[in-house]
Amino acid sequence: MSAFFAEYGMFLLKVATIVVAIVIVIGVAAASSRKAGEDGLEVESINRKYQNLASTLRKAVLNKAGQKQEAKAEKKRAKAEEKTASSRPRTFVIDFKGDLKASAVPSLREEVSAILDVANDDDDVIVRLENHGGVVHEHGLAASQLARIRDRGIDLTVCVDKVAASGGYLMACVASRIYAAPFAILGSIGVLAQIPNFHRMLDSHGVDFEQVTAGKYKRTVTMFGENSDEDRAKLKEELEDVHELFKSAVSRYRPQLDLDKVATGEHWYGTRALDLGLADEIRTSDEVVADRVGDRDLFQVAYKVKQPLPKRLMANIDSTLEKVDAAGWRRRFESRLPR
Repeated sequence: MSAFFAEYGMFLLKVATIVVAIVIVIGVAAASSRKAGEDGLEVESINRKYQNLASTLRKAVLNKAGQKQEAKAEKKRAKAEEKTASSRPRTFVIDFKGDLKASAVPSLREEVSAILDVANDDDDVIVRLENHGGVVHEHGLAASQLARIRDRGIDLTVCVDKVAASGGYLMACVASRIYAAPFAILGSIGVLAQIPNFHRMLDSHGVDFEQVTAGKYKRTVTMFGENSDEDRAKLKEELEDVHELFKSAVSRYRPQLDLDKVATGEHWYGTRALDLGLADEIRTSDEVVADRVGDRDLFQVAYKVKQPLPKRLMANIDSTLEKVDAAGWRRRFESRLPR
């Protein structure tokens, strides 16, 4: 009998565990769905954010009398701001975190469009960029969005705290000025294609692969068929053509660069990138933003794009795969960007 109750107890425990797991999954999905519905433009005053942070710290370190005085001073500042319309120039701050497919481009295009509708000649834009690079045409579109700002004659600054490599540097070079942290990674002006081939495995199992095309070069190197030297040569030719386009885009915005030195596919850390002309100054984005708070009104602009649940789940899977890829990249001492 005791054995029966022991088995029954284990059964109930398993059922309870499954029920709890289902409830958690449903709860997370529901919360995620609610969050996904909140799409649109979000604007935050960076000046006010800094003031609130400083005020919170002052209140924590002051005694009760000092806290009361600080509270009164804060109310006065708030009333004065409400009554007085600011005539100071404005800085709009955008955050762009890239991935292989530059999936943040839909948000970027909306953010840029909104800014261009309200910005004047005295305003400027800061983009805090973190991007390892990825698919050529996606990152080309991202760079084109930033070019819209330059084409309007509005000053554009890019800050790189961690990395702007390959397609990320294609975006960064559009800026009027590039700031890089001391150990930020810049460069990787090159093109790479990595394609696994399963022909021998399929052949050993008696599996034939048929590929029918119209047009001599509709498909060259393939994953499943046997690749010829001619196929590889054609792919190499295509990569060289993309590389020339990449170099041309970089040269357009940073004509002072010696492309023979920097367009080799290599990347460099901040101080060395500065020596080569890939960056203009060694500073973090925090320093750049903090310097402007005193004499400009700063606004962080972010556009949230509504995504259906299946697409968000796939994005999470892609993100996980990219993290695995990035971990492998770091284990190779970051000697070559796999983009």
